Formats: sequence, C-alpha cells, structure tokens
Amino acid sequence: MPFDIDQSAAVMSNDPSKIYDEYRFLRSQCPLIHTNQYGGYWLLTRYEDVKRAAMDSETYISSVKAVVPSDPRGIRRPPLNFDAPAHTPFRTALERTVKPTRLRRLRAPLEKHAEAELAPLLARGHGDISAEFAANFVARMESEWLNLEPEVAPKLAVAAATWLNAWRMQDGETVTENSKKMYDIARELLADRRINPRCPEDDPASSLLLERDAEGEPLSEEHLMQVIYLSGCLRQSLVVGVVAPPILIGSICNHLSKDKELQKLLRNDESLIPAALEEFLRLYSPYRGFARTTSKDVHLHGQTIHPTEPVTLCYTAANRDPEVFDRPDEFILHRENVNAHMGFGRGRHRCAGMPLARL
Repeated sequence: MPFDIDQSAAVMSNDPSKIYDEYRFLRSQCPLIHTNQYGGYWLLTRYEDVKRAAMDSETYISSVKAVVPSDPRGIRRPPLNFDAPAHTPFRTALERTVKPTRLRRLRAPLEKHAEAELAPLLARGHGDISAEFAANFVARMESEWLNLEPEVAPKLAVAAATWLNAWRMQDGETVTENSKKMYDIARELLADRRINPRCPEDDPASSLLLERDAEGEPLSEEHLMQVIYLSGCLRQSLVVGVVAPPILIGSICNHLSKDKELQKLLRNDESLIPAALEEFLRLYSPYRGFARTTSKDVHLHGQTIHPTEPVTLCYTAANRDPEVFDRPDEFILHRENVNAHMGFGRGRHRCAGMPLARL
C-alpha cells in the first residue's frame, strides 16, 4: 500500500505505539526516507545506519543542522552545532565536571533533593511524576552541578520548560523571552566566576573560562553563555538536562505501574537498578534522535542525500532494531548487549552528561 511519510505517525504523531509500529515498517521497507515536514529532512531508522552516521563526523556534520525542527531564530549553539575542532574545548570543559570524584560529592545532596521533591506527592497520594517530581528534581540537579543559588532552580525549571514548548511550536517570541531569562542567569554566573573562580573540576563556568579555542584564544563570552544555558549538561544543554530526564522517569514509572513483578524485584534488590536503567534507556530513549547534514553526496539504500539536506539519526528506532536486539519491544533485565543502546547517542556528540544522568 502507498505510504505517506508526510502524514505518518513516525513524523506527526505523539502516540508511542503508533510511532514504534511505523519505525518497524520503515526499518524493513524504507530505512532511509524523505519527508517534507519541518522544511524537509531524511529519516534514518536502522541501527547500523544510525550508528555509522553518528560515528562518522567527517561526513555527517553538525554545524549546519543538529536538530529538527531547528531553533526558529536560527541561532547556532556550541558545542551541539559545532564540528571539531571548534566544539572540542566546550566538550572538554563540560566533561571535566562530571568525573567520578565530582559525582561522589554530588550524590548526597542529590538524594536529599530527590526525597524533598517526592515528599509532596507521597503526602498527597498522587501527582504527576514527570511534571512535578522529575522536572523540579532535575532543576535542582542542574543548580547543584552549576553551583547556582538554591532559589534559581525553580526559575530554571519554568524557563526551560516554557522555552522547549515554544520551540516545538516554533513560537520565536516566546523562545526569545525565555532564552533571555537563562542568558541573564548565565551573565551573572560568569561575572561572579571571573572574580571568584572555583575548582574547574567542580564548576562548569570556571572550567569553561579556562578553555581555549583552536587558535589558542579564550572562548567568546557569547559562546560561553550559550554553552552553559543552551548547550550544557545531559546532551550539552541545560534545556535537554531539564527536559530529557523527566521524560525517561515518566516512562519508567509508567512501565513499572504495569509490570508489578519487575517493580517488586527492583524494590527488593536495589543493586539491580543500574542494569534496569540501561534497558529502560534502550526501550524508552527520551529523544527520538538528533540531526546532521552531509559534507558530500551520500548514496544509501538507493537514495542520495545531498549536502545541506538534514538527515535525522533516529535513536529510538535504532534501539528497537530486531537485527541487533532480540525481542526489542520487551524489557529484558540483564540483556546481553544492552550496552549497545544509543540512548545517549554516539560519537563526538554523544551526551556529555552521561555520568551525571546515570547517577
């Protein structure tokens, strides 16, 4: 039967079951397909194709288009929209602040924040685990990671969520309004760190101020503020850091509400939680994928991708590819090859905040 990709669930729907059904069809019948939605882009759905593209940053570049739909204002944000070597100092600075020693120091305060944010829902007996608990908790987490004052966390949560919703709707005015709120916080933070620098392994702003670009010059102030508040932690972005975890936490809780045996198993043996988390990341990757453009003509599956044409690396489709994962739509604790999942992406643009996300 004819397949209209422009009106398909894979492109237009927010219903996971319909989306996964169509990813299954696309992987087997047309693993590279072009849609005219959002200005036009290619959709790549097979695991090996997605992995190959993610690892080949010379052919599949990020400096033209890194997300679909893109920012309605056309702003380029490092390091997400940068290619090497320009993106490297930003990555280095961010990764310096999520080393094991830093994470050990963050564990106790983050546990306290988690308990505090969950308490109102427990007292009430109900609530929205994503919008209430998770959104507030990850804002607290970002504040701890950035060493911001405690009162900033709720401001970040509201501004980032509003920014993302406006970005999805391509509402440039609201995007700009909430971006300004995050920029203002960034300016104050950077101004303080220039006067009162902290240990670069404990403080992202101080770490960024130490870095130099490919010409040996300090990173520009414009790019520094973008990387802190628009391209920061957990996919090199404060926005991603505030939005992706609540999506995953909501998916996990939804799954556990239906699988009481797994819920009981994890409650009785918390040592199983890290393994369960990896399988949840595979099964419920919080982002469908990110985008690239090609630096040259790429011939694949009988099609040709031309430079400047966006191609989306669909991690969610790749993570359910039956050629790689046996019974891909099922939760399998201790899945033998679970570490092959691409819930954090791959290659140079893999999630910079992976260690913090896992903590």
